[in-house]
Amino acid sequence: MVRIFCIALLCCLTIPATFTHAQATQAVPGDTYNHLMTAVEKEIVGAADAMPADKYNFAPTQGEFKGVRTFGQQVKHLAEANYEFFDGWNAPGTAVKEADIEKLTSKDDIMKALKDSYTYAHGALSTITAANAFTIEGSGTQKWTRGGTAAFCVAHSMDHYGQMVVYLRMNGIVPPASRQGGN
Repeated sequence: MVRIFCIALLCCLTIPATFTHAQATQAVPGDTYNHLMTAVEKEIVGAADAMPADKYNFAPTQGEFKGVRTFGQQVKHLAEANYEFFDGWNAPGTAVKEADIEKLTSKDDIMKALKDSYTYAHGALSTITAANAFTIEGSGTQKWTRGGTAAFCVAHSMDHYGQMVVYLRMNGIVPPASRQGGN
């Protein structure tokens, strides 16, 4: 988990270098994080869409998989987390309650919740400025910077993307990002 976080943080710090000089001499932090989130979102939404609806209840049973989430639960968890990470940021839009996402059962409804959660996350990321990116927020033991929260959200998404890939491959499905010309 720490390794994934470090990779995501490194990516966040190097993305500004990918902008051409003609685009800007200094990147806006929210734009940088949104660029990363867009890449993650593409892979996750693609993977979620690739799994057939009748396999959304699939969870591995062979090996050390006791108690793991089903594929659909993985997707719902990501949708819930996208709202939770940015709780209290005054992001545009309305956060959806975890309990409302948990009630969803159809692939279409779960996919809509996932896509809507990314819209919300992008809105939250757009609020990150040079002035607030590294100020400490939160309370109790949950004190993070906005930049740190954004990086962790990206890392968290990629962690679950890896699990989704395993589930897809166990069902004979090549993830869209791994297909010829996928990325």
